[in-house]
Amino acid sequence: MIVVQLKIMVKIAVTGGAGSGKTSVCRRLRSLGLDVISADDAAKQAVVPGSAALQKIAGIFGKKILLPDGSLNRKMLRQIITEDDAARKNLENILHHEISNLILKNVVQLEKEGRSIVVVEVPLLFELDLQDQYDRVVVVSASRESRIQRLRARDNISRESAEKLVKLQMPDSKKIEGADYVVRNEGSKADLVRSVDVLFENLSNTATKRKSS
Repeated sequence: MIVVQLKIMVKIAVTGGAGSGKTSVCRRLRSLGLDVISADDAAKQAVVPGSAALQKIAGIFGKKILLPDGSLNRKMLRQIITEDDAARKNLENILHHEISNLILKNVVQLEKEGRSIVVVEVPLLFELDLQDQYDRVVVVSASRESRIQRLRARDNISRESAEKLVKLQMPDSKKIEGADYVVRNEGSKADLVRSVDVLFENLSNTATKRKSS
């Protein structure tokens, strides 16, 4: 992957396990005026009907993972990779390069526009060893039970499926070891907003110091 040395822009990674609330954190940061790039959005863009990545995925997993309109059947694919570790790694290998390039293009464009901070939501930051590409790392943490309940409500899946997904992922304790900031998401939505507002102030101060140095 091409690495761009950013001299002024502060590049922030937001990560956390499935159901931790990292998307909510990014949504709040965006509402406060920061530019936010989502790896999940890049992943969706990478597998639009007719894309090379989608063709590779269909070649490995079969046309059963395609919907009638030619788009990716995400629910079926998620079920497959939850049950099969080798399949999950194959998928990551296919998508990693495409997603990284799409993120990079957005970051470079924002730097050209003179932005001081960019936030990138990267679910698999540590799993794919991408942390050194960012100036600061934010980990959104939540208890295992909270994540399971959120996943069940969000994706309309069984408890067993939610537990399998959580089990597949790196424990929060390991992610926190590599974090510059930790946002705990165990309380109300208002509690989370207050925590993110504090984070925003810290990130803004970091960007100000970078500009003046």
